[in-house]
Amino acid sequence: MDRIDAMKVFVSAVDEGSLAGAGRRLGRSPAAVSRAIAFLEAHVGTELLHRTTRSLKLSEAGERYATACRRVLVDLEEADIAAAGERSAPRGTLTLTAPIITGEDVLRPVLDAFMNKFPAVSVRLYLLDRQVNLIDEGIDVALRIAHLADSNFVATRLGDVRRVVAAAPAYLERHPIITTPADLAKHQIIAMTHFGLESWSFPPADGSAVPRTVQFAPRMIVNTVRAAVASAVEGHGIARLFSYHIADEIRDGRLQILLDKDEPSPLPVHLLAPEGRFSVPKVRAFINFAVPRLKSYFTRLSREASRNAAAIRSPSGRVSAE
Repeated sequence: MDRIDAMKVFVSAVDEGSLAGAGRRLGRSPAAVSRAIAFLEAHVGTELLHRTTRSLKLSEAGERYATACRRVLVDLEEADIAAAGERSAPRGTLTLTAPIITGEDVLRPVLDAFMNKFPAVSVRLYLLDRQVNLIDEGIDVALRIAHLADSNFVATRLGDVRRVVAAAPAYLERHPIITTPADLAKHQIIAMTHFGLESWSFPPADGSAVPRTVQFAPRMIVNTVRAAVASAVEGHGIARLFSYHIADEIRDGRLQILLDKDEPSPLPVHLLAPEGRFSVPKVRAFINFAVPRLKSYFTRLSREASRNAAAIRSPSGRVSAE
């Protein structure tokens, strides 16, 4: 049996989480997938996958071997492309990762249009609210909302997003006025893990170098953005989110941004790819296709935010439409 082909089967089984899933992806029977993995296990002399009737779990050796297989397969693809030269058209599977909401609402429509233009390219999109190792997990392109550390990635800046505090007008009518971050301690907080479960930080006040931290006991803790937004819209508390999470709700008046003058600096948004992947036609084609469209989206978002910030704030601390 061909070892490179067996590696492809093994990686597919890991990605799909089952032998049947790998078979569907590759157009092979589960028995053929099982034989390929057994061949690899015999070759390396150890078990790579713990198999059950419903799922697969990598052994410790399997985790290391999966990482090595991904690198080998990427290197082979790049060697094929180098040999084909610039005449090589975009083709194959493009693997991307993005935060869940960004991927669903922002990146997915761009991917749909990209696939229409490049029918020889298929897409695997992993939506995760955590950063992944692009090399180890075989990712071609990532959309990241964060300050980037120095690396060997090729990064293209798309724009910025704000970290905002927001509540529904109905909630604000029933609860104490909010004029400073410290006032949040008196309120019902809808908390999310990556924005802080017990405290939120704000920039220092004028004349100080010490960031302000507001401690609270959350009324609700959720692990998805959509749940936090829905609860806030229904008037059950105050949430902290990225500005793009609630762009529609702000535009429609279902939520109001609070403490806009106390917001942290915006976070940059980038598309990034491992340096060696940028020369791959499918990756280069996607970045060239996606960057202007995503820049346009985040530019529009920033303009809307500026218009909201220019709205007159009444003495009660609530945005007025004068």
